[in-house]
Formats: sequence, C-alpha cells, structure tokens
Amino acid sequence: MNPIAEILAFNRDFVREKRYEQFRTDRFPDKRMVILTCMDTRLIELLPRAMNLRNGDVKIIKTAGAIVSHPFGSVARSIIVAVYELGAREVLVVGHHDCGMTGLSCARILEKAKARGVPDHVFQTLQSSGINLDKWLVGFSDVRDGVTRSVELIKNHPLLPRDVPVHGLLVHPETGELEVLVDGYAA
Repeated sequence: MNPIAEILAFNRDFVREKRYEQFRTDRFPDKRMVILTCMDTRLIELLPRAMNLRNGDVKIIKTAGAIVSHPFGSVARSIIVAVYELGAREVLVVGHHDCGMTGLSCARILEKAKARGVPDHVFQTLQSSGINLDKWLVGFSDVRDGVTRSVELIKNHPLLPRDVPVHGLLVHPETGELEVLVDGYAA
C-alpha cells in the first residue's frame, strides 16, 4: 500500500470513529499568538508540548529554518492575516539548534535538482527573469542570526502594528528547552 492509500485508510477509520472530536475548536487562536517555526520533523509534536500548546491555542506557520525570506511573501501575509483577521496579538519566531538551513548550499541543491531532471534551460530562464536563486535558496550561518533576521523583518513590516510584540526563541530539538533570543516586550 502506498503512503497516500495508508493515510486515506486511516482517515476513514478516524472519521467513522469520531476521533476528531477531541480536536474541535474554532479558527481563532485562544492564546492570541502566531508562531513561525521550522518545518523540522522533530518539532511536530515536541514544540507544542514544550510550549504547553493545545489544538486551537495558536496559529503555527512552518517554513524551512523559520525564515521570512520576503516582506511581501506568503509567510508575512499569513502573519498579517493572523493579526488583523484572527486576533493574534503576539508573534513568536522559534528556530532550533541543529537546523538544516545552517550553511545551506544553493549550489548543492541546484546540482541535486539537475540530477533529478530539471533541465539547464530552466535555470537560465529563471536567471534571465531576474530571479537570483543564490539569494532565494539561502539559509544562515548561525541559527541565532536566522531567528534575529526574521524577527527584525516581521517587527519592521510596514503593515504590522507597532504594539504587536515580536519574540525570537530557540528550541532544542531533543529536549524541548527554550531560550529567548529576542524579548518582544523589551523592544
């Protein structure tokens, strides 16, 4: 059975047995927060438990490295929507130690893309269209810098109200221990 077939088989039982009832909530975050964190698989269950979060408590946005790469991209848009439409009053950027975006090599990824069949003309077309893959497909040299940059970009967004604190934290992906890098209340 392929992975999608397994998911769908499980889902039929999940719905039939009404196991969804324990997760019922509305679309508004009870703790009035939006969290931007990494898509790392180690954080899927660990981060909410380490932060004492339940279904419905917060809005969670996941990206590679908890990076906001563009002030008017989908991540920033999601944060703005969470603040204005869903009642979020605080933003938390939560990075983690041992992040795969540390030292990310654009060249290495593009070589893998070529090996998987992406033709050279695609890269040429992107470049001639003004897309700089070296700037787009980038991580950070230190996870602390990555979190701080994302916090600064969010905090200085022209559409974010100045009364919304933006915090920066690091979580240890094995223990769940949190470290505050940027205290949004102090700013």
